[in-house]
Amino acid sequence: QVQLVESGGGSVQIGGSLRLSCAASGSIYSIDAMGWYRQAPGKEREVVARISHADSTEYGDSMKGRFTISRDKAKKTVYLQMNRLKPEDTAVYYCNSLVQTPDLRYLEVWGQGTLVTVSS
Repeated sequence: QVQLVESGGGSVQIGGSLRLSCAASGSIYSIDAMGWYRQAPGKEREVVARISHADSTEYGDSMKGRFTISRDKAKKTVYLQMNRLKPEDTAVYYCNSLVQTPDLRYLEVWGQGTLVTVSS
């Protein structure tokens, strides 16, 4: 079994910063891509940022220049640094990972989500 545990969400004022973390644990042989998605009330889940095993990154259009994704492979952890936060960034943020198990199967795993609220 593989788990992703997020932390770092909370409430922040407009223009502030937050750093989310997501740690993978369990029966893991290797981790391929890791990433963050978000879902605001009444909206579909959208890509925030993703990072590949080779550390190439991609971002959603509204996050470019404000958010930075990084990972620590030794700790099996992915981070999301969010700066210059806006009210429209308010959402539940979910960690996602493509994991290879010891029997060499690939699993897509989701975290439980962490709420980020941006307000004045």
